[in-house]
Amino acid sequence: MKKTLSEFKNFILRGNVMDMAVGIIIGIAFGAIVTSLVNDVIMPPIGFLLGNIDFSSLYINMSGTEYASLSEARAAGAPVIAYGAFINTIINFLIIALVVFLMIRFVNNLVKRGQKAEAKTRECPFCFSSISLKATRCSHCTSQLDIK
Repeated sequence: MKKTLSEFKNFILRGNVMDMAVGIIIGIAFGAIVTSLVNDVIMPPIGFLLGNIDFSSLYINMSGTEYASLSEARAAGAPVIAYGAFINTIINFLIIALVVFLMIRFVNNLVKRGQKAEAKTRECPFCFSSISLKATRCSHCTSQLDIK
């Protein structure tokens, strides 16, 4: 049991696990920001343009009893299909997917730039120091180099 607890402690204290935990916490906070953006900024103008529709309150009542709002129907326990909330969730997903795509594209561009910077040098086959691709002689060990 003591060995298991020690292994668990070592697992938790690894850098990758802590980085992942921070990423999850930031992701949850980002999800709340996107939800607010969709519900409070994006959907009201769309609803206004479509005739003052509040998407979050759109639903199909399957009970046959009339209710004034989605919240009343849910409070009464009536079976409802809340398709307006589903529309908001789809928009949340699309915004998060767009942001993740842009972040990955940005990181990939940074990696490509770093690879281009590295391509300006090569390794001396004699002393293994970094030298210019254009060099004909190593500046460290003065060995004659073949130009490739």
